Amino acid sequence: MAAAPNDPTFIFGLTPLLAGRLAITEVNPSVLSGRRPAAAAVDEAVRVRATCFREGHGTLGVAAVLHHPDGKEHSRVFLNPDGIDTWAGIIRPNEIGHWTFTIEAWGDPWRTWLQRANIKIPAGLDIELEFAEGALLLDQALAFELPAATKSLLMSATTSMRNTSLPPSVRLAAAVDPKVATAITENPIREQLTMSGPWPLNVQRRRALFGAWYEFFPRSEGALLDPPTSGTFSSAAKRLAPIADMGFDVVYLPPVHPIGFTNRKGPNNTLIATDSDPGSPWAIGSDAGGHDAIHPDLGTIKDFDDFVAVTNALGMEIALDLALQASPDHPWVKTHPQWFTTRADGSIACAENPPKKYQDIYPLNFDNDPEGLYAEIERIVRFWMSHGVRIFRVDNPHTKPIWFWDRLIASINADNPDVIFLAEAFTSRPMMQALAEVGFQQSYTYFTWRNSKQELEEYGNEIAGPAAAYMRPNFFTNTPDILHSYLQHGGPGAFAIRTVLASTLSPNYGIYSGFELYEHVALHPGSEEYLDTEKFQYRPRDWDAALKQGRSLAPLLTLINKIRREHKALQDLRSLYFHQCDNPNIIAFSKQDGDDTVLVVCTLDPHHTQEATVWWNLAAIGLDPQSLFIAHDLLTDTSWTWGQSAYVRLTPWEQVTHIVHVRQ
Repeated sequence: MAAAPNDPTFIFGLTPLLAGRLAITEVNPSVLSGRRPAAAAVDEAVRVRATCFREGHGTLGVAAVLHHPDGKEHSRVFLNPDGIDTWAGIIRPNEIGHWTFTIEAWGDPWRTWLQRANIKIPAGLDIELEFAEGALLLDQALAFELPAATKSLLMSATTSMRNTSLPPSVRLAAAVDPKVATAITENPIREQLTMSGPWPLNVQRRRALFGAWYEFFPRSEGALLDPPTSGTFSSAAKRLAPIADMGFDVVYLPPVHPIGFTNRKGPNNTLIATDSDPGSPWAIGSDAGGHDAIHPDLGTIKDFDDFVAVTNALGMEIALDLALQASPDHPWVKTHPQWFTTRADGSIACAENPPKKYQDIYPLNFDNDPEGLYAEIERIVRFWMSHGVRIFRVDNPHTKPIWFWDRLIASINADNPDVIFLAEAFTSRPMMQALAEVGFQQSYTYFTWRNSKQELEEYGNEIAGPAAAYMRPNFFTNTPDILHSYLQHGGPGAFAIRTVLASTLSPNYGIYSGFELYEHVALHPGSEEYLDTEKFQYRPRDWDAALKQGRSLAPLLTLINKIRREHKALQDLRSLYFHQCDNPNIIAFSKQDGDDTVLVVCTLDPHHTQEATVWWNLAAIGLDPQSLFIAHDLLTDTSWTWGQSAYVRLTPWEQVTHIVHVRQ
């Protein structure tokens, strides 16, 4: 019952935190105390955790009850102790929709009696009284609807407990029989039942949780440099089969719309472009159209449809860039000038991130005509959905109002719950969190800048821990904007190491085209920009020659993507657990889903051989700490025996990692 307004626990119109006979607090996963749904995916092992306690020494039972979107109970999971007054267990929703779960806590008089009886009866204290009270509890259990075998088992136990001709030790043995314990656990006697919830859970399609992304510019595939000539969707489609062969799930395309001519950027972001320079795809809009048009150099909307069809036939899907900005030549500039910011001199403000200035791009202003601008953007999103796009990589969402994304994603997902939005927001944690909380199914992350062991462990614990309730991370190794110094100076070993870490720490990861060719030359020392960046010019590549000459990471990518698909542990986020290692240049961690357990140990040094002893916390992965197990290396298809401690030797030119499947 809710507290009345004159109740001292009723504060500012809120019901009391501790409501009911027992205390249930700190329920996870939860977002904004349940005001927003926590994130989950179809068939994801969602770890539920709650703090439950009571006064005195009585024992509790705790369960999580998962409810289907239609409100019916889907499953009931008994939670296990997981620390002081904390309880945890796994729930697993099996379809898209708005699910809920409830935490139930109750006094468990049978286990309370067992604790007391196991002390008092062997000590000869109140023997008959204790047996009488225990038998009465089993009488309560016998009143439940039970299978005949269970009922017979409990009746036999009560008979023995009441048989004063038997020694107390025999009577007690009947009560503590493991079969009796199982029967009571499955059919608990529940007193002072208290419930917390329902707690909302937004279950998204599996691709929101797990996938391998490959980003490339269609205009570079089949392009010529002399004279400069753009590739087309038709020529770019030839690249799709090799991408699929490497095991990628999502093909991400930068904007494919017409590009403006006013203030067009030249090679390496120079301010002067020639007639042959293609410009930045993010400077959207020209006389050929805006956000709902295809760049004429790439082909037609039918060519795009054909490209999507080929992608889907290969078992992949398209992610399209949604960049909400315009070139000075965009049709919106003439038809809706109120959608932009006008400066004191009457000019329209260009995009700036001081000291950077983007003269070829006008940012949108969502305050002058919010309804008109919103309606147009939703129209554009639905237009591309009608052409087969179900994933949108959103460019710089943190520069647009939160209310806009809240409304747009909710509207799209209301009738198309399979549509996924990825937030490309390299910004503050509060903004990244807010974007995820209002609906973005995936988020770019700080992974690119996390390279040391301490950085990786701290960030891994964050994204697999508290952040997992609301954010699905996507670990990109590189982007057209980001070439980290680790890759610039680490050689092929650095690329292999970052591939392993991105693909095993996170269920979602991605690479930008050219990564597999070890492209690593920066614009200048200290820069994270590529020299001759593809953002401003064509960059055709000879993929076959690189592969034949052994200058390609494609074989490793192919094998790792195959391993990820075969092992659900690597498709999981929340089970990430870091293990101790005596070398700061080697990192070790595990992942689990059900009975699938994968251990990863990887060097972080791209230049030298590293050796270490790893101490696997076997209890944390459900093994006896003193046990041995078969370690099967999924990369080399070799096996050996490991125990609690293991010696490893890793080199950047032979083997940077062991990805091990645990076999008992």
